[in-house]
Formats: sequence, structure tokens, C-alpha cells
Amino acid sequence: MNRSVKRALGLAISAGMVLLLCGCWDNRDINHRSLPIGMGLALHKGIYEVVLQIPEPARSGVNIRILKQKGETISQAVDKISERMESSVDLLHLKFILIEKGYAEQGLKDSISSFMRSKDISPKVIISICDDKIGPFFDYVQRSMNPTSTTLYDCFEKNAGWNPQMALTRIWEVYRSIYSYTRDVAVPIIKTGRSGTIDYVGSAIMRNGKMVDQITPDESLLFNAFNGESAQGKIEVTDKASVLILGSSMNHRSSFSNNTPYLDIQMTIKVSVVETRGTVTSQIIKQELNAALTKRFNHLFHKMQTREADILGIGQYFRTKIPRSHLSHWRSEYLPRLQLHFRVNTIIQNEGKTKLA
Repeated sequence: MNRSVKRALGLAISAGMVLLLCGCWDNRDINHRSLPIGMGLALHKGIYEVVLQIPEPARSGVNIRILKQKGETISQAVDKISERMESSVDLLHLKFILIEKGYAEQGLKDSISSFMRSKDISPKVIISICDDKIGPFFDYVQRSMNPTSTTLYDCFEKNAGWNPQMALTRIWEVYRSIYSYTRDVAVPIIKTGRSGTIDYVGSAIMRNGKMVDQITPDESLLFNAFNGESAQGKIEVTDKASVLILGSSMNHRSSFSNNTPYLDIQMTIKVSVVETRGTVTSQIIKQELNAALTKRFNHLFHKMQTREADILGIGQYFRTKIPRSHLSHWRSEYLPRLQLHFRVNTIIQNEGKTKLA
């Protein structure tokens, strides 16, 4: 075989390989894909109900399409939705997943693990719990709220409707808590409100992926502050005054003695006085605010001990102090007898236009 024939044969083989490598035969054009921004999930008698919120472009803006299906698995329900559409459903662009409360009380371990394993859904997706039936809730949103594709997501977006007393939890955090001995998680709870609004009613205490109790929005504020989220912007009301929180920080000191864990926490909070009632001094405002926050934190901690759910991740401070073989008993043995000392240091940075005595 001469050199020219060999060269021609080599070029033909190379061209064939290029054709095999660069093809996009298995990809769908974006015009033939539906990109849901929100998903609702419920589980009743072993049957999943899936609701998808899909934005669709229109001449006047964006139309919101709500599609529902049931299946023995979440994937089957999504596939049924896709079968009835003119385009395929792509879940990779989901922004939030809303779980019906009854489903959360049964436990989300299987679903959360499936999400992480399949990689069809981003682990950064925000997860929350709905205190209403999931189908009617999405119908309410479509009927009563401004028809934009990010209406629900904006409730959890820090540059939009998020507030410091609202927990902000993602799929990967729930997954981590399921398989962690020393850390649980709190998930926000919402429901339909009045006049086309969505009400935030607190956070669910999740233990190993199952909802076991609920905390108030004010207690959720302390949960966020403990985990490094600033409480800036929250208005705190006492008997004598209302103050605006300008910033907050937490300092912790842990110790372990006689098989008992000890934790000292100091919360430093900077505030600005907004309103006062009657004759009041800065010292009175500090005392009232310190007492209110301390009582609130102790109530939150009591719920954690009662439910054996460490949503604050306190066990993280004792991982090096407890034998590794005993870490699996942190929730049941060590957390219930943990001795906590919580203190608040209030700094009034601005007395506003009201002169305090």
C-alpha cells in the first residue's frame, strides 16, 4: 500500500471518529424543554403527588403553568407530566421544592437521598414545608399572586422577600443532617395568607430527615444567628421600646466533664431605638431585650432536648471530646443532659431622635 493510499485511509478513519465524537443526537433543543422553577411534593398512602410550576414566555410577559400528576415514585409522576406535554421536563433549573407537612412528618430520607443520587436536581435547591395541601396551595399562588416565574422563590431570596427570622435550608443540608450524628436542621414552613400573600409560620425541627416539632419565627431568628446569619433588619418589641437590630454575633465556649457536656454562649446584638413608651432609660431597654432573647433561646433549646434533635449543631463542638464510637449516641444520651449557659450583650448604637434618660 503506497503512502497516498495510507494517508487517504487515515483521513477517512479520522473523519469518521470526529463524526462520532461531536454529535449532539441525544440533546434536546432548549425550545423543546420545559424548565420548572418550583416543585410541590406530597405522599398519601404510598402514592406521590407532584406539582410543577413552569414559566412559559408570552407576549405580555410570562405565563405560569401548573401541572399535577401522581405516581408510585416521584420520577414516574414527573414522567407522566412530560408525556402530556409537547416538550420534555428538565428539573435541573428548579429553584425550590415545597413539601406537604404530612409528608415531612413521615420522613424525607428516601426522597432526599434520591435527589442527591440522581443529580437531576441541584443540591442547592431551597427546600421548605407547606402547611396546606400542596395542590390547592399552588392553585392559590397562580390565582392570587403576581404572575411571575419567581414569585415563590422570591420569598426565600435574600435580595427580595427573605427576612432574618426565616430559615433558609437547601437539599444538601437536609441530606447532611440525615447522615450526621451531631447535626440536624430546621426547614421553613409557609402557608397561604390573606389578600394574596404567603405567610411564614416558623420552622420545622427535622431529626434524621423527619419533622418532629416546630419553632416560631422568633426562635428561627436565633437559629439563624447561631448559624452565622445576621439578624440585621429585625424589629424587636419589648414592654418599653421597639428596637431595630443592626447586627449580631455569637461566641461559644465548650467543655466536657464527668461525661456531661457544657456550653457557654454569648450573643452580642447591636440595636437602634425606634420607639419608646413612657419614661425609659437605655439600661431598661437592654434589660428587657436581654431577658426576652434569653427566655426565647432557652425555650428553643428545651425543644431540642425534648425531641433529641440538634438543629443548632451543638454536637459539632464536642466531636473531639467524645469517643468516636459514642458519637452515634449524641442525640439520645449527651444532648438531653447538656448544660447550657446563654447570655446576651446588647449594645445601643443609635438612640434615634428619642433622647433616653
